Amino acid sequence: MTQETDRSLGMLGLARKAGKLQTGEETVSAMLAEKHARLTVLASDAGEAVARKIRGLAEGTRQRVLTIPCDKLSLGAALGRPVVSVAAFADVSMALAFVKTLPPGTAPQDLVEDLERRVARVKAKRQRKN
Repeated sequence: MTQETDRSLGMLGLARKAGKLQTGEETVSAMLAEKHARLTVLASDAGEAVARKIRGLAEGTRQRVLTIPCDKLSLGAALGRPVVSVAAFADVSMALAFVKTLPPGTAPQDLVEDLERRVARVKAKRQRKN
């Protein structure tokens, strides 16, 4: 595993501990259905049926799905579970921080730009409230 992948998995672990990341097909599917997933990540060896279901739920929404260069066992180990094939961020800032730790070329540039715009919108909204 590369140093970038280790950092990315560490970021996932932090997000989970902070309560900003949910795992499991049922939980993530519910988040997608309720439009609460800011970024959904799939393990590189996630089952075709799971990947198809998750992508189908995200299709036509602003919710994005990204396959990451890590298998289910590594993803599970980073999140304190035996095996994890899918996880979803509930926080756009954590999602952006995670994407920035990925190895170059893993995340499409339009995804990074979209997350940056959304983070800026959230920050502006918070400042208007204060």
